Amino acid sequence: MSGRDAIGLFNLVIIAAVLGAVSYAAFVLKPAEYDSQTLCLADAVPPHRVVVIDKTDLYSPTQADHIAGLILAERNALAVGERLSLYELNESGELRNTNRFSLCNPGAGEQVNPLYRNPERIQARYEALFAGPLDRALADLVTPKDAPSSPIIEALARLGLDPAFDRTVPGRRIVLVSDMLQNSEVFSVYGRRRAFEDRVPPVDEVAAAIRDTYGDSLRGVQLEIRLIPRENWEIEQRGILMDYWNAVFQQLGIRAYWADI
Repeated sequence: MSGRDAIGLFNLVIIAAVLGAVSYAAFVLKPAEYDSQTLCLADAVPPHRVVVIDKTDLYSPTQADHIAGLILAERNALAVGERLSLYELNESGELRNTNRFSLCNPGAGEQVNPLYRNPERIQARYEALFAGPLDRALADLVTPKDAPSSPIIEALARLGLDPAFDRTVPGRRIVLVSDMLQNSEVFSVYGRRRAFEDRVPPVDEVAAAIRDTYGDSLRGVQLEIRLIPRENWEIEQRGILMDYWNAVFQQLGIRAYWADI
């Protein structure tokens, strides 16, 4: 074989290798199929974070702005494919999926590989199908309301039974914006003429009541409580009430931590 033939053969091998690598990359990096309703990867169960706004008590316009900012921060922290849902504990004491917003992050333009997807088109899709619906949901979600009852723990336990957020779902996380002033048949913090320990049942009774109705639906959930301070309640909210809730959460298998709104 002549030197020219050897060079030609070598070039053919290089070209074949490059074409093979390109074909392999195209196959491996081909975008996965998405569910058109949820924008989640088809045939996959994504990690799921839920923001729950307790609207059973009023909050100020400034607090509403902070809540909106909190939700946008949760959106921005989503990995591609991770699911975000918005719920409110409404004036009827029911947990409502706000504007039916429960979508996976399909990826913004900056989050996709430009080798096989057009960032500008992906960004336009992100704005139209994910960011836009979230903005519309926020308009109602942060509108203050008032309600006679506040079944906080029951609402969370019901959420844990939802097929999209049950114990088969990985990475379950709830961000709860609330004053944590529970008022339901399970227990109520009101009636302040009596000492706190005389107003509420023992922690194990509360946990047992929740498990009897909802099972262990919340076990393994990561719960971030963004506390809304209430006038004349702040000492209890940040003291004995917080301790009581933490004991309940521990018995229910919830990993809880607190922060200010």
